[in-house]
Amino acid sequence: MKPREKAGSEMRGGRVAVIGANGQLGADLVQVFADWDLVPLTHADIEICDFVHTRQVLGRIKPDVVINAAAFVRVDDCEDEVSKAFWVNAFAVRNLAQVCADLDCMLVHISTDYVFDGKKREPYTEEDLPNPINVYGVSKLAGEHFVQAICEKHLIIRTSGLYGQAGSNGKGGNFVETMIRLAEAGKPIRVVDDQVLAPTHTRDVAGKIRELVESSAEGLWHAANAGQCSWYEFAQAIFEELGMKVALEPTTSAAFGAKARRPAYSVLAQERLKQLGPSDLRSWAEALKAFLDERGGE
Repeated sequence: MKPREKAGSEMRGGRVAVIGANGQLGADLVQVFADWDLVPLTHADIEICDFVHTRQVLGRIKPDVVINAAAFVRVDDCEDEVSKAFWVNAFAVRNLAQVCADLDCMLVHISTDYVFDGKKREPYTEEDLPNPINVYGVSKLAGEHFVQAICEKHLIIRTSGLYGQAGSNGKGGNFVETMIRLAEAGKPIRVVDDQVLAPTHTRDVAGKIRELVESSAEGLWHAANAGQCSWYEFAQAIFEELGMKVALEPTTSAAFGAKARRPAYSVLAQERLKQLGPSDLRSWAEALKAFLDERGGE
């Protein structure tokens, strides 16, 4: 489905419901949309796997926009908990799509670079054919299809390597915090150097989502910090920025032995954002510095 921007149409300050409001991206979405009529929803407020409950909650709220930042994101656990992965990342998304279609409101759904197989060696565009290689990626792609098939007014935002000040509830932190914790414990650290992506600050993605919503854009979009690096290079940059001396070694995906396969290359091209007009997201290195500066200030 081709993205489009409705000429002469803008949305500002309506009622927005953020699902997963206490998560890593959700927390930044709550800040970014703070001047809207904001309704933050956590798992205690809404069970999106339950269609009737989802319809009741959103029916009471009557939102103009629903942003779904909830997901089962533990990639390796998805390999063992296939049913849970599909319930949260696909069937629950179908519930949201149906409810939003019935309420005639915009559904903004967050997806992932892991819908690609990583065989390409240049950034993936929205036109590239997805081919996920793990359960997580398959379940997220199924969620995308449900949104596109059911809810005409939608935005699907694919992003990658998210980290934010709120951490990730599903993962018990994020990559940056994990690296710092291991370094402070004085442990030798091995990080894969054969998986290339664009690590992305959740604050930047949240801001871009607001830009797209306010411009009444629809369809499928890629949004990630600019540039690319391996996870090993990202770890190097973290320690260099903090001035930490760490026993850091590169390793391979095969040697690391994770249960789920990851794409070797999953950088997202953002040509459509450039065509739409909003400025590009800053580089991953700039975003990392800003994140660590803010973290240090706190």
